[in-house]
Amino acid sequence: MSSPSPTLQLAVEGMSCASCVGRVERILAAQPGVEHASVNLATERATVTGDIDGENLAQAVTAAGYPTKVWVDAAHVRAEQQQKKLQKYQALKRNVAIALALTLPIFCIEMAMHLSHTLEIWIDTRLPVQIRWITEALLATLVLIGPGRQFYHLGLPALWHRAPDMNSLVAIGTFAAWGYSICATFVPRWLPTQSVHVYFEAAATIVCLVLIGRLLEARAKGKTSQAMQRLLQLQPNVARRWENDQSEEVATESLRVGDIVEVRPGEKIPIDGEVVVGNSHVEESMITGEPLAVSKQPGDMLTGGTLNQQGYLRFSVTAIGEQTVLAQIVQAVEQAQAAKLPIQGLVDKITRWFVPVVLAAAVVTFVGGWFLASQGGISLALVNAVAVLIIACPCAMGLATPTSIMVATGRAAEKGILFRQGRALQQLRDCTLVAFDKTGTLTVGRPTLTDLQPAEGFSVQQLLTYAAAVEGYSEHPLARAVVEAAQAQHLEKLASSDFMTESGMGVTATVDNRIVHVGARRYMEALKVNCSALDAQAAQYAEQGKSPFYVAIDQRLAGLLAVADPIKPSSRAVVQHLQSQSIRVAMLTGDNRLTAQAVAKQLGIDEVIAEVKPQGKVAAITAWQHDAQRVAFIGDGINDAPALAAAEVGVALGSGTDIAMESADVVLMSGELTNILNALHLSRVTMTNIHQNLFWAFIYNLVLIPVAAGALYPHFGIQLSPILAAGAMALSSVFVLGNALRLTRTTFSH
Repeated sequence: MSSPSPTLQLAVEGMSCASCVGRVERILAAQPGVEHASVNLATERATVTGDIDGENLAQAVTAAGYPTKVWVDAAHVRAEQQQKKLQKYQALKRNVAIALALTLPIFCIEMAMHLSHTLEIWIDTRLPVQIRWITEALLATLVLIGPGRQFYHLGLPALWHRAPDMNSLVAIGTFAAWGYSICATFVPRWLPTQSVHVYFEAAATIVCLVLIGRLLEARAKGKTSQAMQRLLQLQPNVARRWENDQSEEVATESLRVGDIVEVRPGEKIPIDGEVVVGNSHVEESMITGEPLAVSKQPGDMLTGGTLNQQGYLRFSVTAIGEQTVLAQIVQAVEQAQAAKLPIQGLVDKITRWFVPVVLAAAVVTFVGGWFLASQGGISLALVNAVAVLIIACPCAMGLATPTSIMVATGRAAEKGILFRQGRALQQLRDCTLVAFDKTGTLTVGRPTLTDLQPAEGFSVQQLLTYAAAVEGYSEHPLARAVVEAAQAQHLEKLASSDFMTESGMGVTATVDNRIVHVGARRYMEALKVNCSALDAQAAQYAEQGKSPFYVAIDQRLAGLLAVADPIKPSSRAVVQHLQSQSIRVAMLTGDNRLTAQAVAKQLGIDEVIAEVKPQGKVAAITAWQHDAQRVAFIGDGINDAPALAAAEVGVALGSGTDIAMESADVVLMSGELTNILNALHLSRVTMTNIHQNLFWAFIYNLVLIPVAAGALYPHFGIQLSPILAAGAMALSSVFVLGNALRLTRTTFSH
């Protein structure tokens, strides 16, 4: 099997709409070695797959007018991006203030003249038309070459490269209004007498309103990444390094693996490590979403950013930089945010042609209006054409999906749900069948001794003491359950010798000069030990989903033990909730059939596939998929990794293995099964939110572009002012962002 192609990310600046996204994607896709390129407007990031040189890609995109850097040092690039966003926001505020100061005099004069004939006469007597128009020309020109320069700087080159974007529409529209007005002011003979009007207020106000819209958009975009910012800020900047029996404060980033760090009560743990001294309780809700503090003692692992509650701890650093749990969570969430959902494919196809179609519509509007209208036709045609250019909003379409993904994945991370793949947000909602692994998923994953049945002539205490003495040398999970049960009852620990194991059968050892055998019935049969007295009890245990095994002392049956993996308290409620939503629930396990069926019966699961190897789980999922089922598989072990990868959505428990989590699309960090219901709920509300955004973005453009073109003018005399068009366009993007931000208030009931 060939290894997957490498993937890198680029930080891209200067994109303003969906058309910019399409242009950058086409530039990247055209570069040698690129297999796939995906660009996200909300995160300002490109993900590229293939045999590629990152620097060459960055240069190609930068040359097209979008400054780009390779995403290598994530922390550095992230901080740099944040700084540039802040600088851009401050520059927008300055430009809005300047544009408002220059535009308000023009706007107030023109609006006053339109509102009242008396005011019009009063202004005309004190400010002659020619002087007024020249003054407005000066102010409008300052607006266009000052705060509005960015539209020309970005939009005209894009037009020249035959890849027009939102900036191109604003640049053409405002320049048309300004240019026409300049002609009317300084060379009115070039125009028909009845068409000599000026639209300086339109040109200036359009720039002003678009800038205000972008300011509001930038502010809203900042809010969409607040959850990520809160995660990044969890890690303290300062740590206490312990050296020579004393501590000194150092920068957290200066710590190295193996350093000893001191944490006092009430302080945040600065970085990942292993406890070497002390006992405490640590609140880990930032990772797991669970509010209950977790006990920590020597040998336990700590996660940077979590809160030490009461005790004193010293720990050895085990991970730094991008290898820490917090950094990997942030990286995974960012990766999901940069992804495109399947629904985005339709949007991309439409937006690729959107701006060229709008430009064509503006030309048709101008030409048609000029020839069809009577007096003042050229003036009317110009107003409508400019309105068409300005009201079109590819920004709303470009932001509709990625902003919702950003907010939803950030909200999920706060709850301890890690979407490693953005597409899982859509695919989880569409799942019709949820398949669970049994051990460690539906069950606790840690066998415990549930029953002891001594044979005649033996006591419960004697039976457990001898069994624990033998099993103390075994690594089998069932053996650990017996030893832990003996320790819990504080039984005498007997020495054993001559320990031997019979693979798949049982174990034997000499304890207190007596030979003790512990194992399955077939082991007892091989030893010629008569087990008939307890066979009925053993069968009953097996029907209950327990694993029975026998104990023999000096070739005589001493008793029967039963070990079971307890079902998690939440498992039944989760299964019932899924079934109540008409979702099929199944169990896929490598455990024996009787045990699996017993557990399934207690949980109300009718569909059980047991005694299957990892390849068998994949085969079962594939069969369901061929039966038109969309499958979500939930597991936690190494043997679950192939099934997690094969399912439409693989969900791993954070309490499971690293391999399982790497293979999954979604990770439930706390290991709490009820979070699958929260993930499903978030998936549904997010897709509803995206559909609302897309509906608004498309309907807005489909309805208002014809209105701006003058569709209502012949019958109703309604003409859309370019100023109103600019306001509507700005509000369109703000509406989409505001709607996406509602996801921050998503409530979870589980």
